[in-house]
Amino acid sequence: MSAEATIREVIEKNDVVLFMKGTKMMPQCGFSSRVAGVLNFMGVDFHDVNVLADPEIRQGIKDFSDWPTIPQLYVKGEFVGGCDIVTEMTLSGELDQLFEAKGVPFDKAAADKIREANA
Repeated sequence: MSAEATIREVIEKNDVVLFMKGTKMMPQCGFSSRVAGVLNFMGVDFHDVNVLADPEIRQGIKDFSDWPTIPQLYVKGEFVGGCDIVTEMTLSGELDQLFEAKGVPFDKAAADKIREANA
């Protein structure tokens, strides 16, 4: 199976996917750690893909999304963005709105705590 086919299958089979360096329990870079930390803190059930484990997936996800950096977050098949975009969306409440619109369960109180801590 090609990298593109593998990526497409993972995105289609999982409501929330984070392509990252490392895993959700052991991120291997600060940007991946930040996004995984936000999702974990908000109680979002997400599938992690460690791009360090497969060079074809690491390059393939950049080509697939036409986005040059990792991590990359997908929600219900839609590319959301990388660390900076996810951080901004979290702080503005847009990530909450996206999860609500897509029917993705998350802890609203935890999301509010993130915003309070960064106000």
